[in-house]
Amino acid sequence: MDDKAKILLVDDREENLVALEAILSSLDQDLVRARSGEEALKALLTDEYAVILLDVVMPGMDGFETARDIKRRKKTRDVPIIFLTAVDSDPDYAFRGYAAGAVDFIAKPFDPWVLRAKVSVFVELHRKNRQLREQAALLREQAALLRARAEVPEGPLPLPHGELTSRVAEISEQVDTVLKESPAHLRPAVEELARRVDALQGTLDRLRGPGGPAL
Repeated sequence: MDDKAKILLVDDREENLVALEAILSSLDQDLVRARSGEEALKALLTDEYAVILLDVVMPGMDGFETARDIKRRKKTRDVPIIFLTAVDSDPDYAFRGYAAGAVDFIAKPFDPWVLRAKVSVFVELHRKNRQLREQAALLREQAALLRARAEVPEGPLPLPHGELTSRVAEISEQVDTVLKESPAHLRPAVEELARRVDALQGTLDRLRGPGGPAL
């Protein structure tokens, strides 16, 4: 699996794209170009991006309109957008940009250190969120497997002494860890997973029965 994050660079001017690539190349991530708002929206249909660097002034669909379309889509609405603006840009741009969903503004010409620092923060957040999603998916699979193995009609459990209880306890601890570290938009899914683990523990308690041996 490729651990590199994708960063979408959206600008209609070749020299600006070259400058962005030169500054961000040291981050060793996948830098993807888009020369227009329409091209950026097409790129977002097929790949997942850690952050979008979006020029405000472009012919046709400008940066504000592009950002609004990105935020309307369920798949891309949580992708952070950093607007790129000229130093002498309209003071109204900041208000319009934040209203369209931007998380930050960077003025041209870019300060390389500031640009790299800001982008690297979103790359790291993206990596952490991806790890949490993968861990949550694995835990759901483990919980489903344990539930299937525990749902027996009658008689003793067909597993070695203590195996089910220890595995459920391990999953529960992992879920608690993920829940503490997960960002706001992932918490509902992790909380649902925690409820499923609790339900599985209840199933094991019923299977053990009153006075039965510890599982």
